[in-house]
Amino acid sequence: MKAKMFRALLPIAIMFTLVSCSTEDSAESSENLKVENYAYNDIELDMMARINDYRASVGLPELAPIDHISYKSGEHNDYMIENDVVGHYYFESRSNNIKQVLGAVRVSENLAYNYNTNNAALNAWLNSDGHKENIEGDYTHFGISIKINPANGRKYYTNIFMKR
Repeated sequence: MKAKMFRALLPIAIMFTLVSCSTEDSAESSENLKVENYAYNDIELDMMARINDYRASVGLPELAPIDHISYKSGEHNDYMIENDVVGHYYFESRSNNIKQVLGAVRVSENLAYNYNTNNAALNAWLNSDGHKENIEGDYTHFGISIKINPANGRKYYTNIFMKR
């Protein structure tokens, strides 16, 4: 009886082994969890300073930049530029990545589009309740990417906040 049951279950066990995780799948998963470095440009450094200056002016602690968050912000800007869209597309994926890679407990995001200066973009955020709430939120770290669409010269801003 045991031999018949073994022979019946053996093909199922072999099939399960063949369709479970492969090394290629594992490499891809670990690649998605890799901490990325980011090279900030002067405009991004200026915006981070403006956000921290604002936070200090209302009695809040400064946020520490994290390269990986800025890298994820940059990926989103690239997506918006390539697809000629503006929106929080795939935010949940960015948020989950930041939670898994960096141990965040909370993540939020501000976007801006077609503002010529950092001051104009920051003022727009501060004049919007939801965006202002993110800037003034109980966060510990942040990242930012500001990219220019080479086709039309318009700026895309993605600013992600996180709390550990």
